[in-house]
Amino acid sequence: MQSDIEIAQAAKLKPISAIAKTLGIAEDSLIPYGHHMAKLNSDFIKKLQKNPNGKLVLVTAISPTPAGEGKTTTTIGLTDALNHIGQKAVACLREPSLGPVFGVKGGATGGGYAQVVPMENINLHFTGDFHAITAANNLLAALIDNHIYHGNALNIDTKQVSWRRCTDMNDRALRRAKLTQIDLNKQTHESETGYDITVASEVMAIFCLAENLEDLKTRLGNIQVAQNMAGEPILVRSLEAQGAMTALLKDAFQPNLVQTLEHTPAIIHGGPFANIAHGCNSVVATKTALKLADYVVTEAGFGADLGAEKFIDIKCRKANLQPDVVVIVATIRALKYHGGMNLKDLNLPNSNHENIEILVNGISNLKRHINNLHDNFGLPVIVAINHFTQDTDLEVATLKKEVEKLGSQAVICKHWAHGGAGATELAQAVVAEIDKQKSTFKLLYQDSDSLLTKIETIASKMYGAGKVELSEKAAEQLKSLEVHYGQFPICIAKTQYSFSSDPSLRGAPNGHCLQVRELRLSRGAGFVVAICGDIMTMPGLPKNPASARIGVDALGKITGLS
Repeated sequence: MQSDIEIAQAAKLKPISAIAKTLGIAEDSLIPYGHHMAKLNSDFIKKLQKNPNGKLVLVTAISPTPAGEGKTTTTIGLTDALNHIGQKAVACLREPSLGPVFGVKGGATGGGYAQVVPMENINLHFTGDFHAITAANNLLAALIDNHIYHGNALNIDTKQVSWRRCTDMNDRALRRAKLTQIDLNKQTHESETGYDITVASEVMAIFCLAENLEDLKTRLGNIQVAQNMAGEPILVRSLEAQGAMTALLKDAFQPNLVQTLEHTPAIIHGGPFANIAHGCNSVVATKTALKLADYVVTEAGFGADLGAEKFIDIKCRKANLQPDVVVIVATIRALKYHGGMNLKDLNLPNSNHENIEILVNGISNLKRHINNLHDNFGLPVIVAINHFTQDTDLEVATLKKEVEKLGSQAVICKHWAHGGAGATELAQAVVAEIDKQKSTFKLLYQDSDSLLTKIETIASKMYGAGKVELSEKAAEQLKSLEVHYGQFPICIAKTQYSFSSDPSLRGAPNGHCLQVRELRLSRGAGFVVAICGDIMTMPGLPKNPASARIGVDALGKITGLS
């Protein structure tokens, strides 16, 4: 069987101008990056505003496990399948981060016969968007330090500089750093700082939430980077940095157009993580796609407790968007893992792993995600069962029956092996669901709720938590933030592996305590980040990183991406 990269490299891609033509995009509206990638220029995007919107399909998943779920693969397969059944559909995805590409995943462009291509370019430098975001972030850090060096006219308290540097790589050694500055008067200033991964930076969040370049510049100017000696906020616009930062981001801000293996258009733009950021592709990409197609299939990172909640409570709230239907991706393997089965037992070759009792136990995780989306957000839900060959007929029937009890439908999908043809039943179910009922869409909490109420609402209604516990540091930060930013939504940063802040708690735990370690203000993005448990905004590499299998052969062909 061919690997993902071998399948992708064997594919015959169409010129990107031909892909654009299927959406009515003229060649002069493209900014080409080679033959198979292009950006959509901002003038073209402005002209689309008179077009009606298509339907928005949100793809999310159960809580992720080492057994695998396949959310991106399903997003791509479903979009291909919608075109198979005669609809005009576009996929809207996030760009992969180099951190997980070289860390755990080894690639994030789908798999099997449901991939976006050229996969090597997309997984690595792509069109340079993340490099531009990193540069803008670190330019700001340099300008803060430079201001202090040259006399500190803004009277910045060097102990209260909150802006951190970033890099798009998993490098745990950079999590904490001590910054020593010597100003023109030869006075020494020491402060604590560190690096976040680029996809967790506020610049990335702003990039993905901004509606246009002017909005982007305004949001960048609104970033709070420090306090002065009187405790007053120091903003980016006080440093006159927003113009230069916007200049670095101007080209990157234009969405990227590529194709799937089946030549379906895909717009890939932005990439905040959903465990430590808001986990959605850019607003400008989503809104552009909605003007170009009848159906737009987008994904939100990790499980529905993180990605889907943030998609709705942050992205939809800010950008006035509304999903028409939600697809939750699950695998029987992953549900059995949530039910208590060991990964080693799941991976045993040539073995019948049928275990209905463990499967039913694990379905508790899926049930909570379905109920959350139904009850908390008023959205119709379809379950996509990403099929594995060892799934038994009884296991499939059991899962379908359990899902039906909740008023939803579960559909077997084989897009990994068969591309769009393997997901046509899912595509038909999505179209039928949108046609037959209107969602009673609602947000989880109101802007007027206090920050603590918002955190407690997410914890209780989404996670099944019994209480929220704030550290002494978080409690002090909450008092200060509530005064000026109580109207902001909350972005929870926690482990993706559990509804709780403890990654070892599988299934659907109840009554647990959500431990909030720290709060961070993302003033330009317009939300407050609650950092929970042991989650880190700079991940580390695993013992055996994916980079070990990635290389280049004698002909210059990249190997090992998957």
